[in-house]
Amino acid sequence: MAFINASSPHQRTYRSTTQIMLWVMACLIPGIAIQSYFFGFANLIQISIAVIVALLAEAIILKIRKRPIINTLKDGSALVTGILIAIAIPPLAPWWVAVIGTLFAIIFVKQLYGGLGQNIFNPAMAAYVLLLISFPVQMTTWLPMESLHPFSISFMDQLNAVFTGHTLDGYTVSQLTVSIDGLTMATPLDTVKNSLKAGLTTTEIFDSAIFNASSSQAILWVNIGFLIGGAVLLAKRIILWMIPISFLAGVTIFSFIAYAYQPDLNGSPMFHLFSGATMLGAFFILTDPVSAATTVKGRIIFGLLIAFLMVLIRNVGGYPDAIAFAVLLGNMCVPLIDYYTQPKVYGGRA
Repeated sequence: MAFINASSPHQRTYRSTTQIMLWVMACLIPGIAIQSYFFGFANLIQISIAVIVALLAEAIILKIRKRPIINTLKDGSALVTGILIAIAIPPLAPWWVAVIGTLFAIIFVKQLYGGLGQNIFNPAMAAYVLLLISFPVQMTTWLPMESLHPFSISFMDQLNAVFTGHTLDGYTVSQLTVSIDGLTMATPLDTVKNSLKAGLTTTEIFDSAIFNASSSQAILWVNIGFLIGGAVLLAKRIILWMIPISFLAGVTIFSFIAYAYQPDLNGSPMFHLFSGATMLGAFFILTDPVSAATTVKGRIIFGLLIAFLMVLIRNVGGYPDAIAFAVLLGNMCVPLIDYYTQPKVYGGRA
């Protein structure tokens, strides 16, 4: 048996990049399944579009760079990026939204930096920010829960709406995003943000008909689905506990401070933990091994920093959900965090 002398970290069980990405995709299934159950299966259409574009874009760039194509595509990183982009955009967003976002993520954020392992920003979150800033209307048009649909929407209707902007019966996407009671739907974070701007308090918002009729319960269950998947990743040691636990603890602490200071203007910790993309971010986005901090202390600081930025932007900023913005800002700080949290060399001067 050959003796291999290598630096830390040391793994008892070796896992290839492909195996890790397969585990990540498998653990995304509970959240995606719940999302599809409540909001229809159009997100599966978006996933198909994003995955195909991701593979084609990566293959073309690898061909241009004269890099091995098949072996690189087999690592599954492009697939994960495409899936994360697809589930972050509204299910009935036009097909070109997923195409533009995926092309930007693969070509500009990943491959132009040198490919997997070289990018400094999370590709999916960089693409999401680009789409949100460039196409705010398309990126904030969410369907109500399926039980609140004003019309019967089949899978073919959703497919037609994604590619043409209207169903087979001629209903537009804007008509589909109005509930059976005539209330325009939005995510819970959108509802709270816009209602606070209108001068309402959080008590009035949570007691209002529009909030109770919104998809708040659906978003709660979607977060629980991603929490279940994240727990499996932790149990299998695909990801380490430092980043997700420090992030969720930070969200709890910082949102509690804001809520205790001004309960009429800030959501409770439970609201922040189970709204938006909190659980998806905690287990599947922040834990990106390429763009996250690498030291033990650095990972804890990284998680706390993103939690602080997310709560701050949600409560004070102009965008309702802030995971993507917070992650990109955290990615920018990773070199500094790693530099100041490097462990002392054994035998070196303290």
